[in-house]
Amino acid sequence: MRIRIVDAFTDRPFAGNPAGVLLLDAFPEDDWLQRVALEVNHAETAFAHRLPEGGEADWALRWFTPVTEVAMCGHATLATAHVLRTTGAHEGPVRFATRSGVLVATTDGDGDGDITLDFPTAPLTPVEVPEGVAQALGAEPRTALDTGPAVGDLLLELADEKTVRGLAPDHRALAAYSTRGVIATARAEDPARGYDFVSRCFFPNVGIDEDPVTGSAHTALAPFWSGRLGRRDLTGLQASPRSGLVRTGLRGERTLLSGRAVTVIDGELLA
Repeated sequence: MRIRIVDAFTDRPFAGNPAGVLLLDAFPEDDWLQRVALEVNHAETAFAHRLPEGGEADWALRWFTPVTEVAMCGHATLATAHVLRTTGAHEGPVRFATRSGVLVATTDGDGDGDITLDFPTAPLTPVEVPEGVAQALGAEPRTALDTGPAVGDLLLELADEKTVRGLAPDHRALAAYSTRGVIATARAEDPARGYDFVSRCFFPNVGIDEDPVTGSAHTALAPFWSGRLGRRDLTGLQASPRSGLVRTGLRGERTLLSGRAVTVIDGELLA
């Protein structure tokens, strides 16, 4: 069985967010899927299989962290679309049947062009900054928002880009403040560098202390920063040690997430 490791939201190896991708004939038992994801030990491993023609979707898709299945994952969806394109397993736009509904990936070019994901926009609800979250995060938030059940994060706006980049949070303490984790964000210090806002994402509740680049978080970051900056189309830099760019396009109830991907390992799973 072929297994690939794909770096998503980057155009070069060893950056962006790595995801395992397996194309299957059908989904095996959940326990096997979870054990494979633990063995891969990246933020997510994606499992996909082709669906019969004529339905509302072309492929079924599921995502697992090393400890649990998740309802939405942007980078592993982008990685799967990249594998389908580069292997010739699917041509043109691909519709994925997922726990978050049908998600569409549109590819640009034969092998290394952009891939654009069509995801639901996260509903943002302003909330009071929770007591103790500043101590857990290591910085005082300006604003706090709930991102809704599909994303399950607490979105925190911080003072500036330097503060976001310098965070060294208490991951165990952060786990108390949301279902999945915490998104920390700030406006870009210098938009001439090619991005409009920065973020970092901490997801201790699903076994990921810091996620390198998080597509799903940008379904919340896109409406937040589009409202602040007055533009539908923006670019976000996730300032993790690996780093990656996500181009966002707010389209009402849908958010477009665009980026590139690179296959770095193509091997065989023997178990």
